[in-house]
Amino acid sequence: MAVRTKWTVEHSCSHQVVHDLSDRPADRRAGFARWLAGRDCTDCWKAARDADTESKEEWLAAKRAEEQQAAVEWAEKFDMPQLEGPEKALAWGERSRHKLMASAHTALVVEGAWDEADWAELEEKARSVTRAGWWIDQRDAEAADVLELLEAASEDDRGTENPFR
Repeated sequence: MAVRTKWTVEHSCSHQVVHDLSDRPADRRAGFARWLAGRDCTDCWKAARDADTESKEEWLAAKRAEEQQAAVEWAEKFDMPQLEGPEKALAWGERSRHKLMASAHTALVVEGAWDEADWAELEEKARSVTRAGWWIDQRDAEAADVLELLEAASEDDRGTENPFR
């Protein structure tokens, strides 16, 4: 007599589903059926995953809006110029600039040996870099490297008063 291939499993969500376990070795089918019984059925699992994804997306949108608001307020407070670039990159660039500059201030001034005059000089260099893409590219940089990165920024990354450049 052959080991059965179709198993009726009552899942933890209380749904009964017939599973075809013919793709599993005969000696592993009963154990797998027991394992399945400890889980929700596929439909319930997908519904829970989709609901969880929606809540994660809502959470992420709220977090991004909060970060964006903080970046805009910071830019206004410290007289940072508007960034330039594609519309899709502007908000991301603002958030990246804010995050990098805030972590640099913590590393260099709060925890480091810089004074406010050194920081003011760095802020002035940061004001000259107006390309959103540059800030996005530097988003994972070490905070202590910000000065060197700003000094290495090319003319293409810096703003200019010349509208024909």
